Amino acid sequence: MQKTLLLVDGSSYLYRAFHAMPDLRNARGEPTGAIYGMINMLRRLRADFPAAYMACVFDAKGKTFRDDLYPEYKAQRAPMPDDLRLQIEPIHQAVAAMGWPILMVEGVEADDVIGTLAVEATQLGMQTIISTGDKDLAQLVNANVTLINTMSNEKLDEAGVLAKFGVPPNRIIDYLTLIGDTVDNVPGVSKCGPKTAVKWLTEYDSLDGVIANADKIKGVVGDNLRAALDWLPQGRVLITVKTDCDLSGHHISINESLVGKDESKEDMLAFFSRYGFKTWLRELSADPTAGATPINKASSTPAQGGLFGDDDSGSNASPAAQAAQSHTPEIPAAPAVTHYETILSEAQLDAWLNKIQAASLTAVDTETTSLDPMLAQMVGISLCCEAGIAAYIPMAHHYPGAPEQLSRELVLGKLKAWLEDESKAKVGQNLKYDAHVFANHGVRLAGIVHDTLLQSYVFESHKSHDMDSLALRHLARKTISYEEVCGKGASQIGFDQVDIERATAYAAEDADITLQLHHAMWPQVEHDAKLRFIYDKIEVPTSIVLQKIERNGVLIDRERLATQSNEIGNRLLELEQKAYELAEQPFNLNSPKQLGEIFFGKLGLPVVKKTPSGAPSTDEEVLQKLAEDYPLPKVILEYRGLAKLKSTYTDKLPKMVNPNSGRVHTNYAQAVAVTGRLASNDPNLQNIPVRTAEGRRIREAFVAAPGNVIMSADYSQIELRIMAHISGDASLLKAFADGEDVHRATAAEIFGIGLDEVTSEQRRYAKVINFGLIYGMSAFGLAGNLGIERSAAQSYIDKYFQRYPGVAQYMADTRTQAKAHGYVETVFGRRLWLPEINSPNGPRRQGAERAAINAPMQGTAADLIKLAMIAVQNWLETDQLKSKMIMQVHDELVLEVVAEEVELVKQKLPALMASVAQLDVPLLAEVGMGANWEEAH
Repeated sequence: MQKTLLLVDGSSYLYRAFHAMPDLRNARGEPTGAIYGMINMLRRLRADFPAAYMACVFDAKGKTFRDDLYPEYKAQRAPMPDDLRLQIEPIHQAVAAMGWPILMVEGVEADDVIGTLAVEATQLGMQTIISTGDKDLAQLVNANVTLINTMSNEKLDEAGVLAKFGVPPNRIIDYLTLIGDTVDNVPGVSKCGPKTAVKWLTEYDSLDGVIANADKIKGVVGDNLRAALDWLPQGRVLITVKTDCDLSGHHISINESLVGKDESKEDMLAFFSRYGFKTWLRELSADPTAGATPINKASSTPAQGGLFGDDDSGSNASPAAQAAQSHTPEIPAAPAVTHYETILSEAQLDAWLNKIQAASLTAVDTETTSLDPMLAQMVGISLCCEAGIAAYIPMAHHYPGAPEQLSRELVLGKLKAWLEDESKAKVGQNLKYDAHVFANHGVRLAGIVHDTLLQSYVFESHKSHDMDSLALRHLARKTISYEEVCGKGASQIGFDQVDIERATAYAAEDADITLQLHHAMWPQVEHDAKLRFIYDKIEVPTSIVLQKIERNGVLIDRERLATQSNEIGNRLLELEQKAYELAEQPFNLNSPKQLGEIFFGKLGLPVVKKTPSGAPSTDEEVLQKLAEDYPLPKVILEYRGLAKLKSTYTDKLPKMVNPNSGRVHTNYAQAVAVTGRLASNDPNLQNIPVRTAEGRRIREAFVAAPGNVIMSADYSQIELRIMAHISGDASLLKAFADGEDVHRATAAEIFGIGLDEVTSEQRRYAKVINFGLIYGMSAFGLAGNLGIERSAAQSYIDKYFQRYPGVAQYMADTRTQAKAHGYVETVFGRRLWLPEINSPNGPRRQGAERAAINAPMQGTAADLIKLAMIAVQNWLETDQLKSKMIMQVHDELVLEVVAEEVELVKQKLPALMASVAQLDVPLLAEVGMGANWEEAH
């Protein structure tokens, strides 16, 4: 039997484990998430791939030959987070105690050690398995070397590399050289993505072939290739994994030093006890009571002990560590039994209907034909009301040999009463989507009590919230991915084509995992009064309201957009000709290379900054700077802005009209921004540029149906009002209480003059200062915004804080709180996490400090508009009005109001919005209306 060498890319998995796992802490407040992830991964790896020879390879400290060759190598990589750095030594201890040889070779990266050992193993007639998440190592794959990714269950042999990347292993170096490596800061060919690289390598065989034929490649990407020709050989050297490192001086020999050992039970017992892994401690000691101390539930105060500690846990931990402890659940044990049933008969369906009727909570999930919730048709439903026990009801799987299934009409007919029953509690992962799918089939999903997407969002807003990530973090479980079931790329099939047995494994698991996630995460929200308010009173009701707003949609005047598109097209032609005149030659306005040649070659404009490859940059920031003094950059900026407006809105919006409703239906992503703000997409209705006349005209195409008007209600100066409330500054509070123009009042304070003496220019300065400082703007930033000297800007800031000392105190206190706890809060208790607040990287830390100052205001504003949406929707439904909400944009609600309800809504809407919360300043909502959205402003 052929011997096997098992190599683990420890440096790759360190980071992956750190970011995948929750912020676990032991009784001392020490971070343990990466340790837990590494131990779990290595144990599983050794069980799945028994090998006589093995090593876990880590990067050693210090520079390598790549740093000498290219000083910018990895220059953009953020420094290792402090919490990960603290876990490095314990991870090394654990790895050694588990019997793994550890390799760290000075001056050589872990990849190069792995590559060298893989070649040596092949020469010894051995098979090599490399466990890594790094795509660079795909270049090592051959008949004797295989890559596996333990965290995604991916296995790459030669055929697997070709299927994944589109090129064989012996062309991976060429492929990576062309696309570059942003993680290691190795530039490739600008705008050359994977598809382009594969196309070139397929046509020209190799990187050398691509270089030799560079003149034949047309378009912007061809220009970019030719601009990178001098760099590519160096890039190839940086990308290439060395396979000939001299390891003899480090006493590394496969047959002698890489022999795996048995796990040391004594060392592991001591380690698990030291770092608080109680489940493992109990398992290893065979004592079911070992380490079984009570678990403290999460508290709204960060001073309490952590979930991984003993009864007195957290007593020696810092406030930041204790805060992290208080929101981290212990990973629960997996269900003892897992049974997933495929429902193909009425008897089975009736049995499950009885089960969910009696259940206190049921997880519901749908499988569909589309990601577009308004167009998706139901393929199947999965249900779970007991961890480990779930069912899938297929209804529309179509493939040769598919078994007979219950009809959609029969299934929904039997389930409809339960689905629409408010008293039957349901949980799901993003139930807003499923509610749309049920609505597409005439069912109103009710009883939405819990949503795991929102639970995660409420207590760990800075993390990812997709089910796969949640399962890995909170259940230590790798779930079946959609791609594993349906494939990916051009070969992907629809879910209705998936074999029903495989579909059951995937879909029933979704429902099962959703219920398990709820049980793991809900206690963290339930036992924290502030977080529970955000979840129960804001996020879950908002999700229900958003589904209704999305379903209402907005009417679009397609003819008006077509006219605007034509006018913009003509203006683009004019700007193109003007650019040619200024450049004294025709050129491609979208080509960075040609722009650079004209700007910095022909016209001699100053170079503002350079790209990673050393070429003068022509990005938006550079154009803005140059446009202050030169006409051509100004023309290019206008051209780009209009071109984007045309492609994103005037051309695209008419194509997005739903054929069934005749309206455009955006999707509001609820769990994206850490501040709680919503994100509109497909189409994005929040980013329509309203500072230009052309941008504002886009809103003219958002119209009311006949017999209706568009009504817009917008909170006035909401973030400044929140600043006054939070800071308690007497002067700001008085200005709002007296109904003064706060910008005029600020100008009067800063310039030491009466309100009636403030000029329009002084008010403009005050407005920039008011809004700039709540975003943490520095004197440098303020000077740039106002076009004044930095010293003058600093003088204004000093005067501002002299006049508003409460604001200055708020900012100082907020920085202190953020550094101590790792988060700040909104007025309502939404927790806004700041992972970089204690970063040793100065710019990152300063960015987090600016975010800490602004986040409570942005977050509170987001909470207020959500509370307003909930209140308005409740009123519309309670009073059975025909008017309906159709959009939410920043601090604005947009309604389509029937003519006979105009006066009522005009009076009630701003009053409702102003009364959703009692702050120390009055809330004010201003209302406008018209035949279209623009007129309503």
